[in-house]
Amino acid sequence: MFVRILTQNVQRLTNNDMENSFIKLIEESIKNNWELNALTDYKGITLRYKDVARKVAKMHIMLEEGGIRPGDKVAVCGRNSAHWVVAFLGVITYGAVAVPILHEFKPDNIHHIVNHSEARMLFAGDQVWENLNEACMPGLEAIVLLTDFSLLVSRSERISEARERLNELFGHRFPRNFRPEHVAYRRDLPEELAIINYTSGTTGYSKGVMLPYRSILSNVMLCRERIDLRPGDSVVSMLPLGHVFGMVFDFLFGVCQGAHLWFLTRMPSPKIIASSFAEIRPRVISSVPLVVEKIFKKMILPRVDTKLGRFLLKVPIVSDKIKMKAREEAMQVFGGNFIEIIIGGAPFNAEVEAFLRLIDFPYTIAYGMTECGPIICHNFWTNLKYTSCGQVVPRMELKIDSPMPHSVPGELLCRGENLMLGYYKNPEATSQVIDPQGWLHTGDMAVMDDEGHVFIKGRCKNMLLTASGQNIYPEEIESKLNNMLYVSESIVILHHDKLVALVYPDWSELGDAGHDPGRVEALMDDCRRQLNGQLPAYAQISRIKVWPEEFEKTAKKSIKRYLYQDVRL
Repeated sequence: MFVRILTQNVQRLTNNDMENSFIKLIEESIKNNWELNALTDYKGITLRYKDVARKVAKMHIMLEEGGIRPGDKVAVCGRNSAHWVVAFLGVITYGAVAVPILHEFKPDNIHHIVNHSEARMLFAGDQVWENLNEACMPGLEAIVLLTDFSLLVSRSERISEARERLNELFGHRFPRNFRPEHVAYRRDLPEELAIINYTSGTTGYSKGVMLPYRSILSNVMLCRERIDLRPGDSVVSMLPLGHVFGMVFDFLFGVCQGAHLWFLTRMPSPKIIASSFAEIRPRVISSVPLVVEKIFKKMILPRVDTKLGRFLLKVPIVSDKIKMKAREEAMQVFGGNFIEIIIGGAPFNAEVEAFLRLIDFPYTIAYGMTECGPIICHNFWTNLKYTSCGQVVPRMELKIDSPMPHSVPGELLCRGENLMLGYYKNPEATSQVIDPQGWLHTGDMAVMDDEGHVFIKGRCKNMLLTASGQNIYPEEIESKLNNMLYVSESIVILHHDKLVALVYPDWSELGDAGHDPGRVEALMDDCRRQLNGQLPAYAQISRIKVWPEEFEKTAKKSIKRYLYQDVRL
């Protein structure tokens, strides 16, 4: 039986919101910010909003003349870039359904998604295209290169002719220059399917999440309500646009506000971030925890104090001078101009978070799922409680499936405007996560305090049950272990009723000791003893096994745990 904890701020999209449909927000932003810079590939091209509008208009002509109908599926797969955004905007403003695909997916998974979604056209980046086989995607009528929108493959005479005559057709349709008044897009309906986003989850299976326009609009409205982003402000798109977190917080929200979006086009390493952010000086930054944690451990703590920096997270009392220096260094690494850093997509290391709070660093946590497009919980950074992912957002409601939700973890359930329509062509999977009352079963175990602040304990499927009946959430142990000096990342598993930690070491910290396996084992055992000193008796780690390579991860940088549950020890 449920003890229900319902939030008090449940809202619906108002009539005014509905009039301001998502497509209308895009249209108005393009018109109002016509001469402003819109999209920049770092060290590459820059498109103004009027350039984006012109390219979108050409895409509409190619789709229309090529026989692509509103409601048809069109896939986009490539690294973040200005042309990725143009392709996506062209698809949805035309009325087709966008199928964004993570460029990090393996070719067979991309083939499967294209086929499963029944996509008629695919926009592919050059690096993606090199590894694809068009023969494995027989339903495609055309493959378009994102670099220059040239046709790589065409199985349709109409599409071939439309692409060949595109400039001519554009000139006929707009004979006296292309102007803001020519931007007149269709109007979307709340329950209309906008996007099919295939999950990159840790279970090994990709499901097509059907997101309607009400979900996209509600998430963008949340960003508008909480983030003071203005026309011309810079936003760096680090998160993959093929994942809904980066798509909404960086791209869709940014374009609706008339912001200037920057695409690094490369993996955002700490070094690349430091150099590019100093030039771009972004106002809003969205990131997964792994990136923030690496930057603080590798670039900020050592700058504060070479000797103390490594251990600063463990020091109970830190002088105001050190705190001020750490904050100044952190602000500068991220460009020195940002409102806040929004962290989401995976659990945040508790010790790193404690240090961020210690130095008064402006961060906030966004918790959600692809199935909610994505946001479920969030808070302003000034109101965020330590280790909490915030409170349920407007237009959503939430409850914990627990007899004592304040103290005993239960599964987090939610419903509201952000919720998906279901999984594409998979009603059975849909019914397994959305119950008859419309509650989405998130699969996350959580507790909630009296003010509605939610604290995620771990995934239901990750919970380890010992022979003594103790419920152990490995994420909580891993958070402590990952903060230790010689540990880069870890997974805690249950082996013969003993807890074992698989650890990929931080080889740069090990230095010369890394060449001596016996020394590495000894240092890992020291870490184990330190860790056990922080854990209750029932959660003691029996041994640490050194893992030779980084763990395989999803696009959100969550470890694919299922690959390591039955390893031989």
